[in-house]
Amino acid sequence: MSEHGKAAKTSTDRRVVIVGAGMAGVQTAVALREQGWRGAISVLGAEPHQPYDRPPLSKAVLLGKAEGSAFEVDFESLGIELELGREVTGLRAAEHLLETEAGPVPYDVLVVATGAEPLALPGSEGVPGVHLLRTLDDAERLRPVLARQHDIVAVGAGWIGAEFATAAREAGCRVTVVEAAELPLAGAMPPEVAVHMAQWYADSGARLLTGARVAAVEPGAVLLADGTRLAADAVVVGIGARPTTGWLAGSGMEIAADHSVVTDDRLRTSLPDVYAVGDCASFPSARYGERLLVHHWDNALQGPRTVAANIVHGPAEGPVYDPVPYFWSEQFGRFVQYAGHHAAADELLWRGDPDGAAWTVCWLRAGVLVALLAVGRPRDLAQGRKLIERGAAIDRAKAADASVPLKTAAL
Repeated sequence: MSEHGKAAKTSTDRRVVIVGAGMAGVQTAVALREQGWRGAISVLGAEPHQPYDRPPLSKAVLLGKAEGSAFEVDFESLGIELELGREVTGLRAAEHLLETEAGPVPYDVLVVATGAEPLALPGSEGVPGVHLLRTLDDAERLRPVLARQHDIVAVGAGWIGAEFATAAREAGCRVTVVEAAELPLAGAMPPEVAVHMAQWYADSGARLLTGARVAAVEPGAVLLADGTRLAADAVVVGIGARPTTGWLAGSGMEIAADHSVVTDDRLRTSLPDVYAVGDCASFPSARYGERLLVHHWDNALQGPRTVAANIVHGPAEGPVYDPVPYFWSEQFGRFVQYAGHHAAADELLWRGDPDGAAWTVCWLRAGVLVALLAVGRPRDLAQGRKLIERGAAIDRAKAADASVPLKTAAL
């Protein structure tokens, strides 16, 4: 009988195995205990390190202000078994077995929380001095490079590229950021918003080259398609990430075109007794009318509560997962926050001067606030997020008046 048919049973002889020891995996284990799961819980992590948080890697850890960012979780007292340095290589769902190099691992309920892996720049693999920034080891390798105040080329002007460039400038490095698109954050922000963020690079002393394609990377240099040769003691690649789901090939699990695990609105996969959560999973959003793949920290914090509740109480009683996505980024002396999903918006409103130090963008769909970007205006974000959750229609004149609280714009 599948887990769905045994929903109310929480006997101590049943075992939940969580693949992935990042935020989503650890929070799922903790949430299971908080919600009353009395059976065994095992967390399998591919890295040898104690489970840690990733956002500090591009900031405090990279700059040597912190040695690490381990989660403050007492796994022993919670009865959570950690198996670190154990990479999972396959899934035999019919047998309820995970395959690892150290042998098979049985489960009663499985949670896939393997996160995402950074995309490599084609042709850069194996070239000395080329770095990715995803793991603690990545940050440890980059830290002495920044400390030596080298010439650094960052490939990609997305969120990670901007955060890395910020840290590298703070460390005193000469930084050139190369972006193939015409503007930074091209995949995340519309041009009318991103154009105001391009100036941030120059203001910080970083050089931003847009519309610039990398032709080749060689030791000590990056060659662009137009013939430009950029000196580079180190190259940091930040061109996106993809769900870490290759190990599920042949398992029978439904995988989307974007490589994410396809889940339902309770984060159940297409296989019995298997859930997926965090950066590796996409879920249907009734709020936005489309399937979402959210590669941000808050999703890895919120989703585990839904998974745990559905495991403990069963899908008949467990909650649906339909959050308002949220993330933040600290870059070039600015605190940038975003809530919602603006892809289907039909209107954009400005609050404040986008060339100033603090401003907000509101996206509406049929007069309802669906997303918001706040730069240096955390109160707008907090109030706007609540309005989005409520599905509130907005008075446009009040929303555009940066001198009044955003919450007063609700109709």
